[in-house]
Amino acid sequence: MSLHKYTYETLKDFTREVFLRMGSSEDDAELAADVLLGADLRGVDSHGVARLIGYVRLWEAGRVNPTPKVKIVHETPSTATVDGDSGLGLVVAPKAMRIAMEKSENVGSGWVSVKNSNHYGIAGHHAMMALERDMIGFSMTNASPLVAPTFSTERMLGTNPIAMAVPAGEQPPFVADFSTTTAANGKLEILQRKNEPAPDGWIQDKAGNVENNANGLKSGGALLPLGGDRVRSSHKGYCLGSMVDILSAVLSGANYGPWVPPFVSFLPLAENMPGEGIGHFLGAMRVDAFRPVDEFKQNMDNWIGRFRACETVEGQEKVIIPGDPEREIAGIRKTEGIPLLKPVVDDLREVASKFDLVFGEAELA
Repeated sequence: MSLHKYTYETLKDFTREVFLRMGSSEDDAELAADVLLGADLRGVDSHGVARLIGYVRLWEAGRVNPTPKVKIVHETPSTATVDGDSGLGLVVAPKAMRIAMEKSENVGSGWVSVKNSNHYGIAGHHAMMALERDMIGFSMTNASPLVAPTFSTERMLGTNPIAMAVPAGEQPPFVADFSTTTAANGKLEILQRKNEPAPDGWIQDKAGNVENNANGLKSGGALLPLGGDRVRSSHKGYCLGSMVDILSAVLSGANYGPWVPPFVSFLPLAENMPGEGIGHFLGAMRVDAFRPVDEFKQNMDNWIGRFRACETVEGQEKVIIPGDPEREIAGIRKTEGIPLLKPVVDDLREVASKFDLVFGEAELA
């Protein structure tokens, strides 16, 4: 499938203007565009501008408040529960992370559980905010129920990602960002756009059998927990996804399990919903609450360096550190542009037409 390349600045300017046309403030539009384009820059195309049309449709359906009053509804010196006022998760989550970092500055660590929010983009973006203050950042969120627990045919959990960002010294930071499913739904959507099959272990059909059709969810199938099946420890992926759901939603008062609102606007909300919106969980820990920062960074550099020096299996690539691939892709895309599939370009042109904007031809060859 053909690719169209655009500069980061062009896509960010367009995205920011779309959020402004939706009614967001200048600051919120900038924040949301920064989160969304951060995904594309780091190569997480499933959570970048490809999602923009989804946010617009949620706004059109009245499920996104473009001018949220994000507020703390309960707190202690080190914790808080935040109400996102149905705002864009792209805006709510960074604001909640700032609260976590402020509490960490004061007492060593800060933990914030969020309710009444929406899809918040890539988990890693929010965790990485802590790096600027020599903190270790944590980020997780629950999501639309597309995942069947081990042995089940029912969709009960979302892809429920977990991210942790750790500062280092001379080495780049350690940034782990992964879904608790074998593959995130966004990657399945990319396969659908490319008309390619899904690998074994990604999804099951409605009866619980192996499914390779990338459109299998549309016929009643489900995503599988990390591991893919019981023999490959899918029960551990199920446990991880459950932990995210509990910390993000049961703890905050958001919806959980099968009641989490769907990302697609055309699906109805579940009946008898137990909470408000989607939930997130953000955390920040000051390194110097445990040991001097310089000492920690020296040891992180040593840790990273030793892992990079691992002997490798013959014929395999060298050992890398979580965050390396995304960092390398970001370096390339800053200079060579961000590639978009034609279906994504078509979606962006549809968005442009809704707001009397122009989304042109690719700028780069």
